[in-house]
Order: sequence, then structure tokens, then C-alpha cells
Amino acid sequence: MKRYLIFAAVGPFLGGFLLLFATTYASGYWTQISAAEVAKLFVVFGKTLQFAYLFGIVPALMMAAVDDILFHVQRINWVARVLIVGVIAFATALLIYGGQRTDPGALQFILYGLPGFVPATVASWLAHKYAEPRPVATA
Repeated sequence: MKRYLIFAAVGPFLGGFLLLFATTYASGYWTQISAAEVAKLFVVFGKTLQFAYLFGIVPALMMAAVDDILFHVQRINWVARVLIVGVIAFATALLIYGGQRTDPGALQFILYGLPGFVPATVASWLAHKYAEPRPVATA
């Protein structure tokens, strides 16, 4: 149960921020960086955080379910589990946000995949650290 709570708390928060950053960077907003522009980014993030949780809670819980399934496969260690969950979340984020891309290219590919990869890997690592211990196999 802790795993799902970790994913629900961390996933939309980090994913919403990274998606906001990716869209502002792709729009050309970050040509000249100043403290006022960075402050605007955090103000907008604070105002849109409720929508990040509204639209990001279901994908985060889906990644928690994938992480939970992989947790019960005893042959997969925690590093491989974190990477598998991250790659699946990267592909899912590209599928969801890929239609919004204006310019094809590697940078856009990476920018729109990171809102899935980073929250899923961080939440999976936190779940490894603070969620239930691995059940002991019985003969």
C-alpha cells in the first residue's frame, strides 16, 4: 500500500514540473534566462499543480501497479525493476505527449519522455527504500 501512496504523491508532482519545463523550453521561452523568468516558472507550477495531480494520478498509479508486479518477481533485483519501470513510463509519456511535439528530433523526444521517466524511477527507488520488505520465499 505504501508503494501506491509513494507513486501517487511523487509522480504527479515531478511529472507536472518536468512537463511544464519541457513545454516552456520547446516553445522557446528559455532563450534568455533570468531570475524573474525562473520565478514565473515556479509561480505557474504552483498554480497548475492541482491539474498535475488531477491528470497525473492515474498514470502514476498505473506505474505503481507495474512496479508492484515486478516487485513480486523474485529474479528481478531492485535496480532492474527501477529501470524497467522508468523505460515503460518513458514510452508511455512519449505516447501521451508525443502528439504535442512541434519539431521532430532527439531533444523533443527526450524532453517529452522525461516527465514519465524521472517520476517513475524516483518513486520506484523510494518504494524500494520505504515500502514493504521483500517477502521471504518458503519451500
